Order: sequence, then C-alpha cells, then structure tokens
Amino acid sequence: MTACPATSPSQERSFGAAHVTLLPGPNGGRLDRLHQKGSAKAFLHPGPSGPEIVLLNTSGGLTGGDRLSYRLDLAAGCRATGTTQTAERAYRSTGAAARVTVHHRVASGAHLDWLPQETILFDGSHLNRETAIELAKDASCLILESIVLGRAAMGETVARTALCDTRRIMREGKPVLVEPLHLTTDALTAGPAILNGARAFATLALVAQGAEDAAPRVRDLLDEPGVTGGASGFDGKLVIRLMAGDGWPLRRQIMRLVSALRPGPLPRVWQN
Repeated sequence: MTACPATSPSQERSFGAAHVTLLPGPNGGRLDRLHQKGSAKAFLHPGPSGPEIVLLNTSGGLTGGDRLSYRLDLAAGCRATGTTQTAERAYRSTGAAARVTVHHRVASGAHLDWLPQETILFDGSHLNRETAIELAKDASCLILESIVLGRAAMGETVARTALCDTRRIMREGKPVLVEPLHLTTDALTAGPAILNGARAFATLALVAQGAEDAAPRVRDLLDEPGVTGGASGFDGKLVIRLMAGDGWPLRRQIMRLVSALRPGPLPRVWQN
C-alpha cells in the first residue's frame, strides 16, 4: 500500500469590504449606497455632528492573509463621522501579511471625521495598511490612527511584529499629508530615537482652512498623566503626535483632543 503524501492543513482566511456613499440631506447627509460583503459590515446612526458610520470586522481580528477594505464617499456639503465598532486586532501571522485598505473621498464643502478605534498588535503580528483620503478643493477632514502594542492589563508583550502603515491625504490630486510608518521588531528596542519604551502611540491630524490656528489651544490639553505629545500647525494642517506606556491613558488623551477639535460629543461607540 502506498502511503498518502503528508499535506499541511489549509488555513481559512477572511475577506471583507464595506462601501458607504452619502448624498446631501438633513443633518449632514443621507444614505445613497451601502455595499458590504464578507466579514465587513457597516451601520449608520444619526448623530449631532452628522451621520455616524460604524464599520465592523466580524471575523474578530486579522491574521496573515486576511483582506479588509473600507470606503466612504461623501458628496458635496455632507458632514459625517466614520469609526469602528471596537478596536481592530492583528494576531500572530504564520507568514503572509494581513492587508487593510481604507479609501475615502470627500467632495466640495464636505467634512469627514475618520476616527477608528485603536489597532492592537499582538506578538508575531504582520499587518500592511494603507489609508487614503481624497479631498476636493474646499473639503476638510479630521483623521486618527492609534496603535497599541499588546494589552498591558492582560500581561501581553510584543517581542516580534511587522507593521507597514501608510496614510495619505490628497487635495485635488496633490499630497497634503503623507506619513509612511514601518515598524519592525528591531524598532521595539531602538530607544529614544523611535518609541523609547512606549507601548502605545497615535497621530491625530486636522486638515482644514485655518487648522493651524488651533495649535496653541491643543498644546494646553497635552497634560494627560502618562502621555507625552506635541502639536504643530502649518499651511492648513494641525498634526498631533502622542506616545504612552499603555493604551488607556492614550485613549483618554485622544478623547479630550477629539472633543476639542470637532463639534458635539464623541461617536457613540467611543463612549461605551
């Protein structure tokens, strides 16, 4: 009898895409199109600052080979908030990277607050993410990206990881803010030149006419215990960078800053 050749068990991968389009309407806009497939879902809620679009990855996290895509299109004059229902988790990968693509378009006179909750990187994770926001000439946006290296309260540590995270904000096809981040295992212990022992970090950026004028007010708010940060304002941009030893004080600081930079309360899912 001939023995059957040994085979490696196949690993199931998750795929998901969600696309929401808003047209002008009362209270910031009305739903025109909602497309979702696979593990990606989108929910709309009315909010005091326009519709809140909550995106969800039902797979429960990202592992090697997973694919996830989110897209929001805001027509002229719309105002909306995009966020995620909970923190995104990047788990250990046995090879290929998980890939996340975020692509938003904001038409003339429209404004988007893109405020996803934090991304938690677990030991051995491998994540490639690209975020692109296309602005019309007089459109604006507030964008947040927050990374946590394991949950300190759970005793988690991250000794190995690979993160390629690129953010691009374009106005009429020209770059306004481009930030490529490549975080590898070596960077975790590189000292003051990179993370300096921080386990959580974030960038918050406002791109709008006169955004730089908010820099002095924002600097007065950078006093959360356990968080270090700085703010710079120039040429219609306000960029805030934060670092902390744990995700919870970082989240508190982010919530205070977001509340100061946009009208109305935080997205409902952030308050749970």
